[in-house]
Amino acid sequence: MAFFFRPKLLDSLKAYTREQLGADVAAGITVGVVALPLAMAFAIASGLKPEAGLFTAIIAGFIISALGGSKVQIGGPAGAFIVIVYGILERYGLANLILATAASGVLLFTMGLLKLGSLVRFIPVAVVIGFTNGIAVLIMLSQAKDFLGLKVSNMPADFFGILRTLNEALPTFQGTAFALACGSLALIVLWQRVFSAKQGQAPAQGLRRILQVVPGSIIALTAATLIALGMHLPVETIGSKFGGIPSELPSFVWPEFSLAALQHLSMPIITLTLLGAIESLLCARIADGLIGDRHNPNQELMAQGVANFVTPFFGGMPATGTIARTVTNVQSGGRSPIAGIVHALTLLGVVWVAAPLANHVPLAALAAILMYVAWNMGEWHAFKDLKLFRTPYRVTLLAVFLLTVMLDLTVAVEFGLFAACLTFIYRISNLSRVEELGHTDAPALLNQQGQVRAYRFYGALFFGAVKMVEAIEDDLPQKALVLDLKNLIYIDSSGADALLALAQICQKKQVRLILCGLKHQTLDIASRTGLLQKVGNNVWPDWPSALHAALLSEKS
Repeated sequence: MAFFFRPKLLDSLKAYTREQLGADVAAGITVGVVALPLAMAFAIASGLKPEAGLFTAIIAGFIISALGGSKVQIGGPAGAFIVIVYGILERYGLANLILATAASGVLLFTMGLLKLGSLVRFIPVAVVIGFTNGIAVLIMLSQAKDFLGLKVSNMPADFFGILRTLNEALPTFQGTAFALACGSLALIVLWQRVFSAKQGQAPAQGLRRILQVVPGSIIALTAATLIALGMHLPVETIGSKFGGIPSELPSFVWPEFSLAALQHLSMPIITLTLLGAIESLLCARIADGLIGDRHNPNQELMAQGVANFVTPFFGGMPATGTIARTVTNVQSGGRSPIAGIVHALTLLGVVWVAAPLANHVPLAALAAILMYVAWNMGEWHAFKDLKLFRTPYRVTLLAVFLLTVMLDLTVAVEFGLFAACLTFIYRISNLSRVEELGHTDAPALLNQQGQVRAYRFYGALFFGAVKMVEAIEDDLPQKALVLDLKNLIYIDSSGADALLALAQICQKKQVRLILCGLKHQTLDIASRTGLLQKVGNNVWPDWPSALHAALLSEKS
């Protein structure tokens, strides 16, 4: 285990300097400030109390940084989990959410232990974009209640239920909350446009440099809280809805659950696992490009697994790597996991010291922050660029997007992967082909008149391309059949079975089957499936020798 489990923290501490410690501490404090409003907003939007987001950012953030495979990745609650967590809470309850999160942690750790981190990269871009954009739409839709100040006692988890509930609650529209939300959103957008660091620009100096570090969400949250408190605005706050935030970490809680519950939670657990793996490894890859490093995907998955197994038993929610906070960490000078650890300790200090101040935070301001996060989370340009791609890509992306929004996240992922597999099989089968060789390829075949035929295979001979072999079976020569497999890059068991069936037919019709060009994987599968034994001495290393043997058969 020690060989496989090696956190990046151990490597980062080699030749660690005092200057780097200072930069990491400053970056960690900055990220902690950025994470504060996001953690509370993600938890509230997920149907949990705000402290659930803070506890997740503290506990999971610390574990992911201390044990992870990336030097700069920041872990914590993420917007992508909002819809999933809300749905699990709505259908199964809090105890089963704890069970599902812990089970996904076990699966994530197992994936890392089995070195499956690289497999996550094989999920098609169309599936990821459609899924991400669908989640972004659902997040914005879920925040419409607090953004408009509507009085809703219980918000359903499904798309049409949300629309119906919002429509029924429109008479309770509160102009004060709406104005506060619009003002908060406008302030965030304006702040980010004016003070965010632009790529290629020279580093800012003085006050502007300080203002670049402060996120617009903190400014908007502070301004909205002061305005609501100073003007005694009749808007819903964290204190009025949740009774405030505790100023200490929760104790360990072991929920009541049964093994039978795992059967009903199987798909939510798989969804949490896949989404957590995709988000964290995608974030780690982006961080690699920013700092010129390479993360360990398997170590990262194991760290994510430990974090998601531990956190829910202390009042937390699912966690993963977060792109916005990770980028902020890098831009603020963080270059080691120490920055992520400091980020978690900063949030812990806020919980201990400033928890009472959160009572006055308006929910409308948090809704505005999540609206901004959801908009930036979506890759909306992908819809405009659809015309540049083929029909299967368009259908997959749009179908996953619509299924995510209107039906179910799990169904969307299942359909996306299924559609991607079908598309891949279809394209590979089209790339695979077989050509009959004539006298232009080998002049000696000119006068054979159906006595000897030769075919050359290209691509992959797999279950989607066995029709190539079946076509040869329908038109066999009288004496000898030569198959040149030099340009075959892969044969699966179905392809080998098709060749075995061809060999049996040739044997019955007394046609000599000659194979040539078998190398590496094709030679290995031919040996393991018994094809070589079936063909016997009719296996040759190259095309000329195989053709020569076939012509000898014709003369005999």
